[in-house]
Amino acid sequence: MPTASRREVGQHIATIRRARRMTQADLARTAYVSLATIKGIERGARSPSDDTLDSIAAALNVDPSRIITGSTRTDSRVHAALPGISAAISAYDIPTDTPPRPLDELRTAADALVQWRLAAQYARIAERAPQLLTDTLTALHHATGAEQLHAARLLATTARSADAVAYKFGARDLSARLVELMRWAAAQTDNPLAEATAAYVRTETFFAARAHVPGLRALEQAIDASPAPIGRASTAARGALHMRAAVIAGRCGNEDAATMHLDEARGLGDAVPEAAYDGTQFGPDSVRAHEVSVAVSLGQDHVQRALDIADEWTPPDSLPQERQSGFWIELARAQVWAGRPDDAFESLKVARFIAPQHTREHPWAREAAATIRRLKRADAESLTSFAEWIGAV
Repeated sequence: MPTASRREVGQHIATIRRARRMTQADLARTAYVSLATIKGIERGARSPSDDTLDSIAAALNVDPSRIITGSTRTDSRVHAALPGISAAISAYDIPTDTPPRPLDELRTAADALVQWRLAAQYARIAERAPQLLTDTLTALHHATGAEQLHAARLLATTARSADAVAYKFGARDLSARLVELMRWAAAQTDNPLAEATAAYVRTETFFAARAHVPGLRALEQAIDASPAPIGRASTAARGALHMRAAVIAGRCGNEDAATMHLDEARGLGDAVPEAAYDGTQFGPDSVRAHEVSVAVSLGQDHVQRALDIADEWTPPDSLPQERQSGFWIELARAQVWAGRPDDAFESLKVARFIAPQHTREHPWAREAAATIRRLKRADAESLTSFAEWIGAV
């Protein structure tokens, strides 16, 4: 753990805990450490180990660097886990003799990864994903009938969570392999909604390759193949595909397609309550956040649209942290283009507070921070500190 006084570390933890409206007992329970440990750390009587620091930071939904300046423990944990994720899926189609774990047990573990993904807790996913990928693959190869369909769904869900880590931390080849594993599993679920979700996630490979035109074509084919929107789940699945298609159409510079898909997403979003459907957040607020994303994707000529939306609406706390922080990062990009570096820096700080791991690994956040620092080179120390934290200097 980086050098810092015990009292400073304890004060930082206590301050963040109070901001989260958590008691010491709440923090101890969520971080899986004893109440005596939390009390001792906050008093400055003891220093947390690296593992304890990570657990406390995860429970507080902050990066360890928020507690101890300069901590890079999250990055090292994620990158150390990536080879294990790769190894776990290297022979995905080859059965083993290992006895499978009970499906209910695997469902609980997979659901935890989904919640961590929505909360942008990538280090926690990275640690658990290799074993859970292995276990869900084993379950799929041993199962038959309805249990096989269930196991395939769990594998698809786990692959998606692991992909979030690989994609966010720049392991694009591994991400592409995980997406293909997800598609392979989804095809075995006998559930068109699972295949629609896989098509939604597959868009990452097109973003990474800057292959926006074929990406839009793939999404439009997925929309045509998706179930009719006659219930909440099918409505959300189709709406999410339209939402994603609007963004990639914006990256193509296809304003007509972006507008059309956004209109479709808006209509479907108004028909369902905001919620996570099969691991994908969708509803009126998600569509509103994507309006900013589409405006920014279309480029600097559309920056005023993004600014106008932010003037009248900001994401509610009920949205997942990853989606909230994405809104503030994209708004910061628009504010930089509009010549408003102070506002952009404030937006980046909000994004960091909400989801530090997501913000730190987002290329647009890093780009915006670097631009702000160039424009305001002689400005406050806090800007330089932020730029160093995000890797923009």
